[in-house]
Amino acid sequence: MYGYAGRILYVDLNTGKTRVEQLSEDYARKYIGGIGLGMRLWLDNSTAGVDPFSPDNPLVLALGPISGTMFPTAGNGHAFVAKSPATFGIGEAVAHGTFGAELKRAGYDAVIIKGKAEKPVYLWIDDDSVQLLDASHLMGKSPAETEDAIKDELGDYYIRVAAIGVAGEKLSRIACIINEKTRAAGRTGLGAVMGSKNLKAIAVRGTRDIVPAKPDEFMEMVKEFHERMKGPATQKYRTLGTPENVLVHNALHCMPTRNYNNAHFENAEKVSGEALNDKFVAKIIACSSCAMRCEHEVVVPEGPYKGTMTRMEYETLWALGPYCGIDKLDAIIKGMEICNYYGMDAISAGVIVAFAMDCYENGILSQADLDGIEANFGNVDALLQLLEKMGKREGIGDILAEGVRIAGQKIGKGAEKLAQHIKGLEVTGYDLRCLKTAALGFAVSFRGADHNRHGAYAFDVKGKVDRLKAEKGRGKMVRDMEDVYALIDSFIVCKFSRGTYYKELQDMAKLYSLVTGIDMTAEELKKSGERINTIARIINIREGFSRKDDTLPWKVMNMPIPDDGPVKGAVVTQEELDLLLDDYYESRGWTLEGVPTVAKLKELAMDDLASIVEDKQEA
Repeated sequence: MYGYAGRILYVDLNTGKTRVEQLSEDYARKYIGGIGLGMRLWLDNSTAGVDPFSPDNPLVLALGPISGTMFPTAGNGHAFVAKSPATFGIGEAVAHGTFGAELKRAGYDAVIIKGKAEKPVYLWIDDDSVQLLDASHLMGKSPAETEDAIKDELGDYYIRVAAIGVAGEKLSRIACIINEKTRAAGRTGLGAVMGSKNLKAIAVRGTRDIVPAKPDEFMEMVKEFHERMKGPATQKYRTLGTPENVLVHNALHCMPTRNYNNAHFENAEKVSGEALNDKFVAKIIACSSCAMRCEHEVVVPEGPYKGTMTRMEYETLWALGPYCGIDKLDAIIKGMEICNYYGMDAISAGVIVAFAMDCYENGILSQADLDGIEANFGNVDALLQLLEKMGKREGIGDILAEGVRIAGQKIGKGAEKLAQHIKGLEVTGYDLRCLKTAALGFAVSFRGADHNRHGAYAFDVKGKVDRLKAEKGRGKMVRDMEDVYALIDSFIVCKFSRGTYYKELQDMAKLYSLVTGIDMTAEELKKSGERINTIARIINIREGFSRKDDTLPWKVMNMPIPDDGPVKGAVVTQEELDLLLDDYYESRGWTLEGVPTVAKLKELAMDDLASIVEDKQEA
């Protein structure tokens, strides 16, 4: 096989034994790689109802067919897949940098990790040599400290490392897996799955060449896309980066603020992308093989947080800033550094702090409950102290580290209504009350509240539809975008590059064919995108999910936007949601309960999974 390494590495932490199996070309063609291949491999190697923290919950690390090549943005990504401790459904998280390219050069398309080590270990993959090494001395270290220690120990600065921090060790349901010190496979709590296995890190060194099937034509495509990625399609990411969204969303009154108490932040200019770049951005760097450069490294030059350094994106800036009512960028940057230090998903962490602040202001949590913290919206010290407590699971942080859904249930007294999540995963920076296409995309997202599974907010934000109206036709729009996004994260190309694929599926099919030598048409690729979303749905159905889980946070459906402006009074009613869900399920060829039909599985050549849905067809 070209492009693909053609090998899957199995690691049994119980016994320390490893083995290598061949990658099936049928799976490669059907599920592409990345999240698609990872979810199929997880399904094949797991049993229904497995506990996320059980040794029998496999952790799958998967690459795309383009990984390790020099195609712009495609050489560097990797995906982790497992049952999520946050949602109890399928969890996946993608990260970029250089780690994925190194693993492909080591000769693997996927690594499947099962079991639990007796003591803390890290996995050391050095081409064909695979070892479990003692990690006792690494416990309590941050992902960045762990990376440095492993590189020193193994004597090679160019080794690539993905690691967890204390949050993962302590099974925080918002723990992430970090590579290159600030690159996070962030969402769905997969860092806690690593922690449950006593696996502190994965270190990789690879020396193989990745040779495309048609090198000359491939190089021509590389050159063409290299130029495209320096053009207008990626200007946003190369200049202000995603923090540009702060003022854009705020002007549209679609930026959730103070835990969804508002949709507009009066001090947005103070935390804008423009302000961040003017005062804090020190350098903009790129991942392996990327011509775009989007990673905005920020440094606090003065004040109480002087010297704090991290990278910032819109979502994390929003979660730790406006969503908590905070307008001080230096404190937001410090909050981001704390999240990286403990290995927490900063989006979820910020949403949880805002939840705690809302509980405090509503009298549900007292100052005593919060270990003496006055957790008013806008209180910088409260933000940083709560993040520290969550990272260490100390005091109130022990409950908050469970995520807003479980924390709301444990706190009670109406806290559940203040917990803004979908399927147990905390919301992201789009006010769904006034973005009704996005609301559908979020509701049906297989991994919970997340914009990266569908990108449906673009239709609303860019004015392609009436964003305040729920109507038929939105289901197909969401479906088509979901399928493209699934392909992007299965090839593992960067979502920021999506605008450079002028012919979209045709361009992607050409790239796939040139690298792998497997002829792929745009239509076949489209079917693969549908298949990837369907496999995710089948997994969630096996794990007990149904239509009732395709819902929205309480405030989205019960608290109309109060702010004066263009969207005042906007809310998503149950009637609107039902209309949108019916339309979406119909566009997918599923039942009205959201179950893929046996006929649809046959159409997608997924007949072997029909037994999972057969008894649910009458619904």
